Amino acid sequence: MSLLNVGGDQQFFKLRGYAQGTTYQITYFAAAPLVEQREVDSILLRVDSSMSLYKSYSTISRFNSSERGVAVDAYFKAVINKSFEVYQRTRGKFDITVAPLVQLWGFGPIAVKKFPEPSAVETALANVGMNLIALKGDQLIKKKPGVQIDLNGIAQGYSVDLVARYLSTKGISSFMVEIGGEIVVKGTKPDGSNYQIGIEGPPLNGSGPALRKIISINSGAITTSGNYSRYLKNKGNKISHLINPKTGYPLTNQMISVTLYAKDAITADGYDNAVMAMEVNEAIQFINAKKDMEAYLVYRKQDGSVADTLTSGFRQLIKE
Repeated sequence: MSLLNVGGDQQFFKLRGYAQGTTYQITYFAAAPLVEQREVDSILLRVDSSMSLYKSYSTISRFNSSERGVAVDAYFKAVINKSFEVYQRTRGKFDITVAPLVQLWGFGPIAVKKFPEPSAVETALANVGMNLIALKGDQLIKKKPGVQIDLNGIAQGYSVDLVARYLSTKGISSFMVEIGGEIVVKGTKPDGSNYQIGIEGPPLNGSGPALRKIISINSGAITTSGNYSRYLKNKGNKISHLINPKTGYPLTNQMISVTLYAKDAITADGYDNAVMAMEVNEAIQFINAKKDMEAYLVYRKQDGSVADTLTSGFRQLIKE
């Protein structure tokens, strides 16, 4: 932990760590240190024990290897319930049963040596669809033995929310929690200013991700989904890690990245992948119809050039 005296009775504290295959960072203001790193690590470890595909003992791994389903914990239930909401409201563009397809295309926990044949995709599709699972009490039930789920598109947002709630229970009223680029902010800094967050996008000159916008907020969550940094190559073509659950193939639409602002990170994280599967006009209309959600989109035009657009509410968040 590092700290910086900012005057008065408020000090600046920072925690950094590694969890869920990525880094995390927590910054907050308080009169004294109120959170220990082991407490944060414990929360994130419990999430991993529930929803990590990379742990054989996790609840999700046991569900995927079962024939009929398993009992799930409160964390798991919260994420499943949100997943059903996003699935229904996006008409299946977000679908956690996409796991067999994610694995086929080389983005799952097991390495693959070649991309799938059409017949393999067709076979996997027979086990895809959230109509094939049901949550009844504490039991997550599968209607076909071959159904498997992948919560990577939503669980990290939930993790950020959990840590943020924990900070609030400790009496911290000004903080920022970031895990793998997913962010929750609460409160203003001691001088009354907002937290500033940089929004990254595709590289401008072939280097690393470029800083495209800076926003200023004192509450809510920001998450980003994109296909410019995580992909595989096939005969010189980039294969997106985002799979269309309806076709079984990686997304090939015009969207490059989607940044969403919402009241909590599980909402933003759940919807950003679904919006990635939309065309630009469809995405703007979809977000405009949602209360408490705003979007910044980076996309490729027909001539190959990169452009961006945003909702009017997101424009108001941008620091001039």
